[in-house]
Amino acid sequence: MNWKKALKMGICGAATFALIAGGGITEAAAPAQQLPCYKTVTEVFDWGPSVSKLIVNLGTKINAKEVDKDTFKVYVRRVLPDGALTIAEATKIQNTIVTLGSEARDDSDLQGYREITNAYVSDADGNPVRNGNFVTIEMKVSPTDNLGAALNFDLKTFYNSFVKSEYTITQNKKLGNFKNLVIDNFKGDIRPTVDNFKFGNYKLGAAFGGSLGRGVSYALYEPAQDGNKHPLIVWLHGGGEGGNSSPALPIMGNKATALAEDNIQKYFGGAYVLAPQCPTVWMEGADAFADGKPLYEEVLISLINEMVAANPNIDTSRIYLGGDSNGGYMTLCLVRDYPGYFAAAFPVCEGLADSLITDSDLKNLSQTPLWFVAAKTDTTLPPDKYSVPTVQRLRNIGAEVYFTYFDDVHDTSGKYFKEDGAAYEYPGHWSWIYVYNDEVSTDINGKNIKLMEWLASQVRK
Repeated sequence: MNWKKALKMGICGAATFALIAGGGITEAAAPAQQLPCYKTVTEVFDWGPSVSKLIVNLGTKINAKEVDKDTFKVYVRRVLPDGALTIAEATKIQNTIVTLGSEARDDSDLQGYREITNAYVSDADGNPVRNGNFVTIEMKVSPTDNLGAALNFDLKTFYNSFVKSEYTITQNKKLGNFKNLVIDNFKGDIRPTVDNFKFGNYKLGAAFGGSLGRGVSYALYEPAQDGNKHPLIVWLHGGGEGGNSSPALPIMGNKATALAEDNIQKYFGGAYVLAPQCPTVWMEGADAFADGKPLYEEVLISLINEMVAANPNIDTSRIYLGGDSNGGYMTLCLVRDYPGYFAAAFPVCEGLADSLITDSDLKNLSQTPLWFVAAKTDTTLPPDKYSVPTVQRLRNIGAEVYFTYFDDVHDTSGKYFKEDGAAYEYPGHWSWIYVYNDEVSTDINGKNIKLMEWLASQVRK
């Protein structure tokens, strides 16, 4: 199978902002005294990251009554990374390839006015106050709004990349003593939850990897250090988050940041979250794409062992593994090749074809409790060739396996709709959305149990 053609099978994520260096933000070099200025706020949504707010530092106090959503106009210019497809090039292949909806195909995807939904006087963190030096501007975001998107999906490389979003904020009505105010002095980006992660690189030594010396970058979340042992959740990204542009991609390309948020962390009493980034794709094989012999398997297990060694309060009896699409493929490969190493695993829209799983492999898989997730409308990795037969075979040999099989993937927030008023529907491959939103559950011994609740209860025997 052609590598680039096959890569679309493992794509996940959709499409903020820029100047990413080692997972962090390089702030503008303008002197601190240059006011007014602004910061962007990049949040991660079901479809991926978007710039949702601007926090403007006016340098002088303003009363809350002086600001409303019509006080400013906001214009953005999205600058694609060097080497990205041009608009003309992307348009030519519009109907020949898979789409994530985040690829720029028209000038309107790259520049224009953002829709302002609210504006108010705030503190430096965006909290409303009666009087303050800052104004927070909230902007409309949605799965179909490319102007706010932080990523661009490149139809040439099949990777997501961060874009540089340059904002110009223009005074639109009376505001204190300001007249004709124009603000374009960028002073950095705030990324809720993302900024709680650390970023690094790991390389497998030549003694293990030969001349290849394979390496991966990673994002790591550490729970509060309270003297107790804490579990480790290893999350493996989809194909769109591969490459080497930023180790923040594995947690921002889609909403893997949710694994570090309170509503999921509460199940575990605080858990480490490790999200490695593959330089290519986890499905890259020794002989062919997705051949069941992944090239990056050894470096992954070595990285996990290194993390455990470096963090002695990781509970080695509670190491959990999950991944979506291309990452779900690697999840099953690791469970197959390291039977009993993980306390439990949760492959999502996984890509290890059932035809590649031998009876011997099946016995190895059965040594780890598994919970599969997929959707019937998945046309990228059709479950009838992947999850469905594998789950049935595991059940036939008495393995502990659960399977949540959704009819489709649609918005459950009540915020986004199709033209006919029905809930907005995402591509069927995106069943990871339900995982991040803690909406995966099944009946176990007469009780409805959520995936994360079940996961936290698993202990390696």
